[in-house]
Amino acid sequence: MVTGMQSRTSAPRTGRPRSAAADAAILEATRAALVELGWSKLTLGDVATRAGVAKTTLYRRWAGKNELVVDAVAVLFDELELPDRGSLAADIEGVVLQFAAILGRPEAKTALMAVVAESTRDEPLRERIRTSIVDRQKRLVLEGRARATARGELPPESDPAAAARTADLIFDMVAGAVVHRTLVSAEPADEEWVRSFTRVLLLGLKGATGQD
Repeated sequence: MVTGMQSRTSAPRTGRPRSAAADAAILEATRAALVELGWSKLTLGDVATRAGVAKTTLYRRWAGKNELVVDAVAVLFDELELPDRGSLAADIEGVVLQFAAILGRPEAKTALMAVVAESTRDEPLRERIRTSIVDRQKRLVLEGRARATARGELPPESDPAAAARTADLIFDMVAGAVVHRTLVSAEPADEEWVRSFTRVLLLGLKGATGQD
């Protein structure tokens, strides 16, 4: 009997498993609320009602509105892909056009401008933006460079540290240019602009040696 009691008391305790379906519904409801209400009028209560969950469910997952909105928008950027279009220039043009299209969506436009402004005085929020959106999308740069190197379009990278710095710089250049074009200047990032931008970017990439 003692053995039986020990086995029962030593069994690990597990909490309620987090529901992927509930998470997806909440993030979708957040994006819908951003489109319909905008940033300033969006509330966790409204999101909970739209998602069909209790408000406490949101607070168990997200500390507040800022974090919820970052994660809802991060899902959109996870849709970015880098299909093999046959050349480095074509690959860059393809992903930049996708990126611009996402930034043109009202939920992304509203959310990004708001959370970036909030993050100027909120370091944890800034870190969440970095890890949930920025760092996750750097995979595209690494994939594109590896593919271009395999094609012989770019030289091999011999210094891992320099390669990492170059990848960060490429991402900053692409993301910064497209965000400024679409959200700050409010100009279209159409095919003509993307081709011109890609030409300028490639001039630097092909001349880089990977060394400081």
